[in-house]
Amino acid sequence: MAPRIVLMGPPGSGKSSVARALSKRTGKSFLDTDGLVEAKAGKKVSEIFIEEGEIEFRRMEKAEVLAALEGDEEIIALGGGSVLDSDVQVKMASLPCVVFLDVSISNAAPRVGFNRERPLLVGNPRAQWLSLMEARRPIYERLATLTVSTDNKKPDEVAQEILERMPA
Repeated sequence: MAPRIVLMGPPGSGKSSVARALSKRTGKSFLDTDGLVEAKAGKKVSEIFIEEGEIEFRRMEKAEVLAALEGDEEIIALGGGSVLDSDVQVKMASLPCVVFLDVSISNAAPRVGFNRERPLLVGNPRAQWLSLMEARRPIYERLATLTVSTDNKKPDEVAQEILERMPA
């Protein structure tokens, strides 16, 4: 049986879309931890940030991510900032297939829109995205067992590359 696949990366890297493509290709179940947080809170991530603040969102996110990593889902798309939590990092370090979906800002920009419901990208979205990546890239690279660029690729192409390159 192939190992669980955990996808991480910045906003616009295609985590949710690639998770769906992997699920379709493999017939395995998937989940998106941002979706879990939204379902539990009954509101969008952007609303949680505005109404309750980033600290509360990160607390909710951590609980959902750790539960997902302990659960049975075979494909997990993590919220981009979830890797900032040290407990999440420890758990991820023991997983056999953690994929860093890398993306350039030029490819992320049209995907994210830089104006829709991205609470950490308000103000100057390009500068905010670059700042996020500067802080997160070393963590993504350290935790990844596989790095795949999503630049100029469709989710199905990225899914195929992951399946071809992932550990047996």
